[in-house]
Amino acid sequence: MAKILFFFCFLICFSGIGQETTANTESDTISELQKEKKHPLATGYYPIGMFDIDLKTLIKYNIYEGFRIGIGGLTNDKLFESAKLGGYVAYGSKDRQVKYSLGGAIRINKEKKLWANAYYTEDIQEVGAAAFLTDGRVYSLFEPRALNVSQFYKFQTWKANLESELNPKLLSEFQISHSNIENIVDYHYLNDGLFYKNYQLAEAALSIRYSPKTEFLTNEDGDREYYDGLPKISAQVTQGFKGIGNSDFSYTKLRLKADYFIKRTDLSSTNIVLEGSYAIGDAPLSHLYHSYPNQPNKDKILNRWSLAGIQSFETMYYGEFFSDRLATLQVKHSLRRFKISEHFKPELVFITRHAWGDMNNQDRHFGIPFNTLDHLYNESGLELNKIFLGFGVSFSYRYGYYHLPNIDDNISLKFTFNLQLDELKRLRYKIFKS
Repeated sequence: MAKILFFFCFLICFSGIGQETTANTESDTISELQKEKKHPLATGYYPIGMFDIDLKTLIKYNIYEGFRIGIGGLTNDKLFESAKLGGYVAYGSKDRQVKYSLGGAIRINKEKKLWANAYYTEDIQEVGAAAFLTDGRVYSLFEPRALNVSQFYKFQTWKANLESELNPKLLSEFQISHSNIENIVDYHYLNDGLFYKNYQLAEAALSIRYSPKTEFLTNEDGDREYYDGLPKISAQVTQGFKGIGNSDFSYTKLRLKADYFIKRTDLSSTNIVLEGSYAIGDAPLSHLYHSYPNQPNKDKILNRWSLAGIQSFETMYYGEFFSDRLATLQVKHSLRRFKISEHFKPELVFITRHAWGDMNNQDRHFGIPFNTLDHLYNESGLELNKIFLGFGVSFSYRYGYYHLPNIDDNISLKFTFNLQLDELKRLRYKIFKS
């Protein structure tokens, strides 16, 4: 509960709105939309002089680090128009370790938003948390499932990339990197008769994100896809090279994701996310796949009470499954919000999630016990969102082949958090007015 309240107070402090405003004319509406587009909670950055502070670096929480306090950001056009310097530094209250990143970027083509970046980073990363490079370009202030992550590895990485926006519907990024990996958990990978706890990796990755038919609306996350006639497609290929810079393993990883959002005239909506991941070669567990688990590893239901994720399996326990072949399907159907009163409009959402995966050579991974998803994993449930101050509740139930003998272990009860930017404005206004 303390973690949730701390995060809520953080959002209020950085909402940046001191008074309530009302748009009465078309020009006022356009002006208001432009202000919201530049709002710190829309861009993720708070401008101070020549620097834009990255709000995502200020405070986080996870089981390993405890409260992670930091500061980071980028220079803006007031210093250099075609170049940026940036980075961050952070400190964990529990692990008492400093993490940091430092680098810069040069703009090559203004029209295509083509930037060349180079960074050095020393930090930690969740085991099995494969991500699309282009997803980092779609801003999100907060990922609730990060609160309960406990399995990490340390990395020291040099990386350089080219990122571009060939048009508003096509994002692309190419990256090369070299990393020193140190496993925090007691994990060893057996390869060619040798046990590796720490290893080096050299990688090249190409990622694209295509939104073929999209209308944009400015909201709390900036320019976000509001109505799609076709699904957004993300694709990524990653190649690990053995022998480059003393790197230890060679592997190929392929990922594909289709994200389809349907908004109807009755104000109901359906979000369908289909994702597939495939790895071949000698990839250690740190660089394989989990299924976005979000169930804390505790015995009692109330002890597992936390925040539900955005796209996560709420009944799947952390570290329970890993795969080198994985397919997931998630469907959310949201009904039109119920207008109980002017300020009380809860939203009912029905959810179903499914996953299938497998792993070759599972016996080469030592120290972390886990299962494979060689049968279909199923969970379904519902959320009642925006009950009070953006908070709601969720219920999920695990069934099918991976149903557990103890009924309580199949149940997930959690808070949800969904707060729109205009709701933050009104809330902060009420607080300061009182």
